[in-house]
Amino acid sequence: MPETTTTVPVIAIDGPSASGKGTISERVAETLGFHYLDSGALYRLVALAAMQAGLGLDEEAALAGLASGLDVRFGGGDIILNNKNVTDDIRSEICGMGASRVAVLPGVRQALLSRQQAFRQAPGLVAEGRDMGTVVFPDATLKLFLTASAEVRAERRYKQLKEKGIDANIRTLLQELRERDQRDSARSFAPLQKAVDARELDSSGLGIDEIVRQVLDWYRQKVAGSQV
Repeated sequence: MPETTTTVPVIAIDGPSASGKGTISERVAETLGFHYLDSGALYRLVALAAMQAGLGLDEEAALAGLASGLDVRFGGGDIILNNKNVTDDIRSEICGMGASRVAVLPGVRQALLSRQQAFRQAPGLVAEGRDMGTVVFPDATLKLFLTASAEVRAERRYKQLKEKGIDANIRTLLQELRERDQRDSARSFAPLQKAVDARELDSSGLGIDEIVRQVLDWYRQKVAGSQV
């Protein structure tokens, strides 16, 4: 018999902006042959679609309706919104800040909940975001809270932008990251927080390969333990 949705394993990786969640999640998913959910991309898409439609980023009812009806496709590393490739557009700083603003709205989060949960398909899913382990997949096989100091995260973001040829100021990036952390942690609905049963990992002084190995080790330990 095919697996039911709730028996499909999920690795939920949460953490603040620029903590390395995306890179780690993609690598873990690739290694295990699992599907991958970048939940932040959905909020960035809502922000982008809102700006394109001329909506204010505080118009909750309109934004919730927009979120529930997003014409979006993911495939081959590309993100298609309204038949246009917006893969690079949603990675801009303005979209990132917009995503943080729309993400505090309960109506928007609720509208995107079922869309996120639909990514849970066999053989498994690696989901990254800010409430994957607390709200979206509370029964995840492994929950990880990935952190790093604000200074380290600002430096990472600065290097990413410079590599893309985008001018950036590291002091401004640091301030924006701290402001975003505050918004994400203080919102009343699905705030950024470590799940009670999540493992915490500070990535400040670790390389990508080290983190990926640790996540895979923890996942295999969980699976082995459940089979005893």
